[in-house]
Amino acid sequence: MPARRRPDVTSLELVGGPEPVTVGIHGYDPSWPVAFAEHRDRIRLALTGRQIQIAHIGSTSVPGLAAKPIIDILVTVDDITAEEDYLDALLGAGYALRVREPGHRLVRTPQRDVHVHVYERDARAVDEYLLLRDRLREDAADRALYERTKRELMQRDWDDMNAYADAKTAVIDAIKERARAARR
Repeated sequence: MPARRRPDVTSLELVGGPEPVTVGIHGYDPSWPVAFAEHRDRIRLALTGRQIQIAHIGSTSVPGLAAKPIIDILVTVDDITAEEDYLDALLGAGYALRVREPGHRLVRTPQRDVHVHVYERDARAVDEYLLLRDRLREDAADRALYERTKRELMQRDWDDMNAYADAKTAVIDAIKERARAARR
């Protein structure tokens, strides 16, 4: 990992505060990969000349999986603390800052239908996102379990989107453990 230019933030900055879950689970939509491709190109253009990687993650990246209609995109950069290398360009491309926390930045569209997660290239979270995505793409039983879990959780009212995400953690961890075991 390259040396950081400065220390990273040490706490969570949630721009705009907690937000309730206002979207439900939708059946898989074949337009999701198309939307990802459009935003991938937009991000690539905004960050021209920088060493980045871009991947479609989250439920919308898994064919056949029902999801909240929010496209999650993973962007890796060399140094998360060097926000001048990527953040202004992403804001200039029409995204708004939502989260600044240790090792992670999140920008999103004003419509809140695209979330761009920015991490350093070697961050553990990068491998974890890809591990889960790939397992859900490959394993029908885990894909069905994950969808069932999301549908059950969406029956509740959530004052904070992060609380909904946290409620899925045990199932996600179990799926990733099976993915790791399958790799061995």
